[in-house]
Amino acid sequence: MQELSAREQRNNIWRLAVAQALAGANSVVAYATGAIVGNNLAPTPLLATLPLSIFVVGMALCILPVGAIAGRYGRRAAFLSGAGAGVLAGLLAVVAVYVDGASGFWLFCLSTFFGGAYAAVVLSFRFAAADAVEPARKAQALSMVMAGGVAAGVVGPQLVNWTMDLMPQPMFVATFYAQAAVAALSAFILIGVRLPRPVATAHRGGRPLAVIVRQPRFIAAATCGAISYTLMNFLMTAAPLAMHMHGHSTASSNLGLQWHVIAMFAPSFFTGKFIARFGAERVMLLGLLLIGVSAAVGLMGAQVPHFWWTLILLGLGWNFGFLGASALVLECHSDEEKTRVQSMNDFIVFTLMALGSFASGGILSVYGWNTVLWVSFPPLAITVIALAILRLRAKPTPSPAEPVG
Repeated sequence: MQELSAREQRNNIWRLAVAQALAGANSVVAYATGAIVGNNLAPTPLLATLPLSIFVVGMALCILPVGAIAGRYGRRAAFLSGAGAGVLAGLLAVVAVYVDGASGFWLFCLSTFFGGAYAAVVLSFRFAAADAVEPARKAQALSMVMAGGVAAGVVGPQLVNWTMDLMPQPMFVATFYAQAAVAALSAFILIGVRLPRPVATAHRGGRPLAVIVRQPRFIAAATCGAISYTLMNFLMTAAPLAMHMHGHSTASSNLGLQWHVIAMFAPSFFTGKFIARFGAERVMLLGLLLIGVSAAVGLMGAQVPHFWWTLILLGLGWNFGFLGASALVLECHSDEEKTRVQSMNDFIVFTLMALGSFASGGILSVYGWNTVLWVSFPPLAITVIALAILRLRAKPTPSPAEPVG
């Protein structure tokens, strides 16, 4: 891999962190408005959260193509393609809220699909930062880029609050214009990213993917990453609509989402150091435990503080679970295998997340918020048991820097 100077590394991390913040704000807009707009446009309440599920489907379906673009043309090309999808998502949402009936609903679903495609690209920011630094700094570089999401936790909800009444009819139209503008600004920031060009073997060298994904370490990373993200999305998708159903204001819901996103990303300033000191597996288990605690808090009541603390603890759990899993993925591949392995990991994570997202709205509409919370516990228990078994059975694996046969 082409070496980058210390200045280029710092420039990349700064730009990727800012782009992470802007893209995170786009995702917050989707989650803050998706279920409410979906409920207004959908032909049946059962489809209210479908736009958010389509958002996750967009992530899952676009992860592998994004990896292919990055492997052949470089990560920056993939980044700019994603930002373009983000602009399109905002503009399509504007058109959708002006269209009456089912046509507007399905157009809004299309807009959230493109929003998911943008989010799929943003997922690779963390790996891009880690790939461009020396091995000892990979976990910290990954964490610092993810820390950009702290700003998203402030900017995203406030973007909704500042714009939702600027053009009161139709609802959120100014918000969606702002969503497109923020994605365009992200593209401008990403133009200055300087990353090594992919080498000829980057998309075809190394071990077969089937061999890599059978490693106990990879299985542990993909399992924890998938469950952490799936349950985070499962609960976060339902929470704004559940608050609305319990008579709480949109402003209260937006504030809850703001603290949730801050909790998702604020620990990233030190998660990398935790991983370096205690190991990725311990940090992953801590994340799963916190997600369980968040669901337990939600079961204690349906007042605004219960929802807020559920979302805050959920964000903390996601951070430790997902970043721990991401750091473990970095130990599973050599340099020439990285694009395929990282893309496959994210594909597994977000395919499972999409399935959970589809279930969330239906369970909430039919059975209520408490059932959504109870459903979270079995996957957590199964994952913790599976990780314990895998850890006991895992054999030492060669370092990616060592020859592998």
